[in-house]
Amino acid sequence: MQTTDDIIETLDSAEAWVQWGVGYFEQHGIYFGHGTDNALDEAAWLVLSALEMPIDFALSDVPQPLTMVQRRAIFALLKQRVERRIPAAYLIHEAWFCGLRFYVDERVLVPRSPIGELIVNAFAPWWPTNKAVSRVLDIGTGSGCIAIACAHAFPEATVDAVDISSDALLVTQKNIELHQLQGRVNAVESDLFGALDGRRYDIIVSNPPYVDAEDIASMPDEFRHEPQIGLVAGEDGLDFAIRILQDALRYLTDNGILIVEVGNSEAALAERFPTVPFIWLEFEYGGHGVFLLTAAELAQHHEAFLQA
Repeated sequence: MQTTDDIIETLDSAEAWVQWGVGYFEQHGIYFGHGTDNALDEAAWLVLSALEMPIDFALSDVPQPLTMVQRRAIFALLKQRVERRIPAAYLIHEAWFCGLRFYVDERVLVPRSPIGELIVNAFAPWWPTNKAVSRVLDIGTGSGCIAIACAHAFPEATVDAVDISSDALLVTQKNIELHQLQGRVNAVESDLFGALDGRRYDIIVSNPPYVDAEDIASMPDEFRHEPQIGLVAGEDGLDFAIRILQDALRYLTDNGILIVEVGNSEAALAERFPTVPFIWLEFEYGGHGVFLLTAAELAQHHEAFLQA
């Protein structure tokens, strides 16, 4: 059996460490889903980070042999990932969303919403490509990734990034400054729409808490490091989605659209409102449980939402 010293002495290249890391991760059955979905990508991400190199740097171009200091740094990072089950994004304080880099820590969820695919396409075809967007609202912003990506997609728009957590908003503000979007993206402490009276938006988008009681109990250990306030949403996972449906109409422009992610709670929402024509969006790169409604549809079914 190899000792730690044997491993560090033997593995002298980035490629060798990635190969070893893949086996190490697979042997210990860690969960992927916080930025990567497989052992190879996760190992490469962590190895390059330990070497202080960009995520797209070619492993074959890393100078070798690696120094002993570099090898020990890689080993320590991979070991921490396995033994503590901390998502890689938290270990290196970095996540990627819509091709943009974000700072993250355990005050916010790791960015991973399929809504990113919609943002890259500027919400087309549901928002016409020739139609200007003045204001966007991101509810439950966390790291600010959705709000900031929307600001990039709509360069003329002002974006409000709302969260109930003051700790999360410190991370939001850090990312606003990282992307130099002060004045265009505003971090707002608010319980959903609570602090937004009088504001109206062309697009309201939200990835709120939506995990139901059954799912939260069965989640892998990696999720225990994320703020539970960003995940848990009652017995059926709909606590926040229903509140958004009840109030969104007051904050949308007449031709506005609402996009909300509810994940595995999709079936429960459809069952709760069987007459509502939710548009369940499809994704080329994976993901589910994201619906869209227009302002007109929200108005038509407003009474049903209020009675929920």
